[in-house]
Amino acid sequence: MKNVFRFLLFLFCLNFSFAQKVEFQTLLKDNISIRALQIYDGKVWYSGTDSKFGYVNLKDSTDKKQMRLSKEKLEFRTLAQDSKHFYAINISSPAFLFTINKKTLNFRIQQKDTAKTAFFDAFIFDKFNRGLAISDPNKFGYPNPMIFYSGRPGNKLGLPKYFPGEAHFAASNTNIATTEGKGWIATGGMKARIFKFSWSDPFTWETFETPFIQGTSSQGIYSIDFYDKNFGIAVGGDYTKQAENINNIATTNDGGKTWQIQASGKNGGYKTCVKFRPKSKGKDIIAVGDQNIEFSSDYGKTWKTISEEKGLYVCEWIDENTIVFAGKNRIVKMKIY
Repeated sequence: MKNVFRFLLFLFCLNFSFAQKVEFQTLLKDNISIRALQIYDGKVWYSGTDSKFGYVNLKDSTDKKQMRLSKEKLEFRTLAQDSKHFYAINISSPAFLFTINKKTLNFRIQQKDTAKTAFFDAFIFDKFNRGLAISDPNKFGYPNPMIFYSGRPGNKLGLPKYFPGEAHFAASNTNIATTEGKGWIATGGMKARIFKFSWSDPFTWETFETPFIQGTSSQGIYSIDFYDKNFGIAVGGDYTKQAENINNIATTNDGGKTWQIQASGKNGGYKTCVKFRPKSKGKDIIAVGDQNIEFSSDYGKTWKTISEEKGLYVCEWIDENTIVFAGKNRIVKMKIY
C-alpha cells in the first residue's frame, strides 16, 4: 500500500509540474517578420524585415517607436547590445553593421562586409562588452565572423573550419550563447556541431560532435542556451518537416563536450528558440517553433505543449513568470503560472 501511495503521489507531482496556465497579451502588430529580440530599459527591442528596428514598452504597449535603418529593404535577423549601443546586421551581401545609440537612437553604419557569402545568423555580447557576430562560411569552409572588444575589432586567429554543407540557421539569433567567460556556437546542415570558445584575445576554440539530427541542408541545431558553464540545451530539427521529432533536442552537462538526446519521438517537433527559465536552476525550459510552444520542468527530459500559437520564432524571458515572443507580424507577452 505504501508503494502504491508513493506512485500516486509521483503521478500527482508530475501532472502538477506540467499544469502550466498561460495568458497572452499582444504588444505589437505590424507587417514584419521578427527573429531577434533584446530586453532593455523596460522595453522589448526588435529588428526585422524592411530594415525595421524599434521597441515596445512591456507595461504600456502604446509606448512604442519604430524606425527604418536603411532606405533599402534589408532583412535583419540579428540584434545585440552592449552597455551603450544596439547592433544589427542584415543577412544578405553586402552586409551592413548598424550601431544604434541607446540614449539618442541615432544610428550609423559602422562596418561593411562585401563577401558574397556573407550571411549573418546571430550576434551576441557578454557582460564585458565583448561581441561576436557569426556568418555562414565561405565556399572553402572558412568562417567570417565579426569580433569586438569594447567596440574595437578582435583577432580572428584559430577559427574552426566548417565541413562542406555545414552552416548556421538564422532562425532566432540564438544559435550562439555565452556565460561565465565561455561561448558556444551551433551549426547545422550536413553536420550539427558545437564550437566552444573563450573570450580571450585571440579566442581559443574547441569543436565537438553531437548526435543531433543532421545530414541535409534543413536539418540541425537551430538554437542553444546555457544555464551555466556546464549545463546547456540545444533544439532544432528540420524546417521542411516540422512535425518530425527524432533527435531534435539534446542536453550537455560538461560544457558542450558531450551531448545526450532527450525526448526523441516524444516532443512537439521543430523548434527555433530555447531559453532557460530564470531562477529555475536549469530545471525549467521553454522552447518555441512555428507550430507551438513547449515547456519542460525536468531539465529537458520531457516536454508538454502549453500553447498552439503559431508563427512565433524567438523568445526572451523578462522575469521568471513573464516571457515575450515574436515572429510573423507580431510581438506577444505571455504570463506563465
